[in-house]
Amino acid sequence: MDGLLILWSETGLANFQFGQVCMIVVGGLLLFLAITKGFEPLLLLPIGFGAILANIPNAGFTEPGGLLYYIYHVGIESGVFPLLIFMGVGAMTDFGALIANPKTLWLGGAAQLGIFATLFGAILLNYVPGMEFSLADASSIAIIGGADGPTAIFLASRLSPDLLGAIAVAAYSYMALVPIIQPPIMKALTTVEERKIKMAQLRYVSKKEKIFFPLLVLALTILLLPSATPLVGMFCLGNLMREAGVVERLSKTAQNELINIVTIFLGLGVGSKLQADKFLNLETLGILALGALAFSIGTAGGILMAKLLNKLSKEDINPLIGAAGVSAVPMAARVVNKVGLQDNPQNFLLMHAMGPNVAGVLGSAVGAGILLALVG
Repeated sequence: MDGLLILWSETGLANFQFGQVCMIVVGGLLLFLAITKGFEPLLLLPIGFGAILANIPNAGFTEPGGLLYYIYHVGIESGVFPLLIFMGVGAMTDFGALIANPKTLWLGGAAQLGIFATLFGAILLNYVPGMEFSLADASSIAIIGGADGPTAIFLASRLSPDLLGAIAVAAYSYMALVPIIQPPIMKALTTVEERKIKMAQLRYVSKKEKIFFPLLVLALTILLLPSATPLVGMFCLGNLMREAGVVERLSKTAQNELINIVTIFLGLGVGSKLQADKFLNLETLGILALGALAFSIGTAGGILMAKLLNKLSKEDINPLIGAAGVSAVPMAARVVNKVGLQDNPQNFLLMHAMGPNVAGVLGSAVGAGILLALVG
C-alpha cells in the first residue's frame, strides 16, 4: 500500500497545479497557431513546446541539471543566441533596396516611435494597482515596438530576465500578426490615391557598394553608439559574409544550419520562462497590451513619415512603404505589397518596402542600444 502511495505521489496527476495546467494550455495554443495558422512557426512551435515541458511537475527541465535550465543560461541569459540569430539574419539580408533609396532610413527610424512611446506607457502602468515596472522593465517592454524578436530577447535578458517569457511571446506574437494588425492602420492613415502611387524603379547597386555598406554602418555604430555594436556588429558580419563572395560556405552556414540550430534552442529557452508562477499575473497582461500598442504606434509612425517624405521629395513615395519600417523582415514588406496591389493591381511595392524593412532592423538594434546605454 505504501508503495502505491509513493508511486501515486510521483505522478503528474498528483502534482499538477492549476497554473501549470493553464500554461500547458497556452503552450498548446502556441502550437496550434504555429501548425494550423502558420504564425511564425519556426519560433512559436519550439516556444510552445518549451512552455509545455517547463510546466511538467517533477520533470526538472528548468531546475539546475535540466536541459532547459542550461539552454536558457548558456544561450539566452548570456545573450549569445539572439546575437547568432542576428548574424544569420544579416547573411540573409540584401541591403540593395536601402542603398538605392537612402531616404527610407527615415522610415525605419520613424517606425521606432513605438519603442519610446511604449516606454512612457509602461511607466504609467505603475499607477495601476498590482503592476510595478522599473525603468529597466519599461525599457524591455518598450522594445516590443520594434517588432524584432531577437532584439527584444537580447534586451530583456540584460535588463529584465524575469519578464523575458512574456516579452518574447508578445514580440513574436505581434510579428506573426503583422498581416492582421497592419492593414487596418495602413488604410486608415492613407487615401486611395496615395495607395495607388507608383514609385520609380530602383537604381542598380554595385557589389562594391554592398560590401562597403555594412562596414560603414558598423563604423558609425562604433563611433556614435558602442552599446548597440553587439547586435549591429553581428548583423553586419553576416551581411559582409554574404556580399564579399569569398566565404560562400560560411554565408550559407549562417543562413541555414547555424540559424536553424540556434532557433530551436532559442525557442525552447524562451518557452522555459513561461512557467506558471512567473507568467500568470497582471503584469503579463499589461505587457501584452503595451506590445500591441507599441506595434501599432510603430506602424503609424512609419506611414506618417512616408507621407511627409512624399510631400517633400521630388520623387513619388507611396506612404504604404512606411509600414515596413518595423523590423518584421520580410513579412511587413509583403503586407505592404499586398495592400498596394488591392488598390492598383499594377503597383508592385515589395522591393521599395524592403528598404525601410531593413532600416527597421537597424533601427530596432539602435533603439535597444540607446535603452541599454541609458538604463543598463
